[in-house]
Amino acid sequence: MEPFAVILALLMLLLGAVSGAAAVYVVLRRRSAALEADFDGVSQRLSEVSAQFAAADAERRLLSAQNRELGMSREQDGSVLRALAPVAEKLTAVQQQVSLLERDRLEQYGQLAQQLQEARLTDEQLMRSTHALESALRSNSARGQWGEVQLRRVVEAAGMMRHVDFHEQQHGTSGAEAAVRPDLVVQLPGDKQLVVDAKVPLSAYLEAQELGQSAGDKPGLSQAALQNLMAAHAKALKSHVDALSTKKYWDISGNSPELVICFVPAESILAAALSADPALLDHALSRNVVLASPGTLLAVLKSVAFTWRQDVLTDSARELFELARQLYERMGTLGDNVGKLGSALKSSVDRYNAMVGTLEARVLPTARKLNALDTSGLVTPPAVQVTPRSVAAPELQGTEPGPAELRAAVEEEDAA
Repeated sequence: MEPFAVILALLMLLLGAVSGAAAVYVVLRRRSAALEADFDGVSQRLSEVSAQFAAADAERRLLSAQNRELGMSREQDGSVLRALAPVAEKLTAVQQQVSLLERDRLEQYGQLAQQLQEARLTDEQLMRSTHALESALRSNSARGQWGEVQLRRVVEAAGMMRHVDFHEQQHGTSGAEAAVRPDLVVQLPGDKQLVVDAKVPLSAYLEAQELGQSAGDKPGLSQAALQNLMAAHAKALKSHVDALSTKKYWDISGNSPELVICFVPAESILAAALSADPALLDHALSRNVVLASPGTLLAVLKSVAFTWRQDVLTDSARELFELARQLYERMGTLGDNVGKLGSALKSSVDRYNAMVGTLEARVLPTARKLNALDTSGLVTPPAVQVTPRSVAAPELQGTEPGPAELRAAVEEEDAA
């Protein structure tokens, strides 16, 4: 029994050892799993710390690079600022100048607003004056007075004087013995006259102007009405031309060109009529009527004034020639008198010399005998040895010199 007990004991002991080993294995297994878990956690934390260190190192390197860049940027900024210092001064000056300009601009805007206000008031006043003028010009008498005033201004601008170079409202009779009174009669050289009439129909033209101003307020207004009014204006001016042609103003003095000037007091009035009726100018010329705007009439009157100046110069030259002819004739008479005076002087010298000879030969010897004691007191007068120069010029001898003599006299004077 003892061996069995020993074996059993050994088995029990082996079983206990196996159980203990199993228990130890289990414990060790658990501790190994815990250690592996702890190792994994430590590894993970180590990885995280390594990553943090890597990130910190990268951030450090980035910060170092940024610091270097900031240093370089600071140096560059300093250089740029030093280089931009003059620009900054210029910008400051420009800013000051801009401030001054802005202040001036505000002042100018204020002045401009004031001027616009004044212009608006002036425009309103001008519109009222224009309407008043249009109303006044619808009257025939007012229209005639306005045309006469414009005509007088043009005549005065040409440098002519009233009652000397022109006459206004001069009464006369035409070829049909009808009493006429032209607005202006211009005196021409040679006692000639040029007649100017300043009465022009304006009713249709004024209506067209008024209609044109109101066309913007009435978009539906057609241009046909304006064209009709302009055609009526041209027709009225054409009728006025025919009426002037029948008056025959050129017969007033009988010494006037066979035409009459119809003065149109504004360029636009004549242009509107010619635009509506291009044949109006030829029609007027065929009726011996010349349509003249202020510019055209001014050119005509300046030509007349120039002709007057040339005529005055011609009269002056004619008078100068007459005076020269009279002087030439009188110089001939003077030469004749000078020749006679020379002859008289020669005769006087001859007689003086004869008297001196008689004095020396007959009178002084007897006088010396009477005063034999003092002969020094008697002085013998000398004889005159100079002979008066004769007049040689043919003009002064009363004869007309020939061309050769005149040429020789001129050459002699040039040589002298």
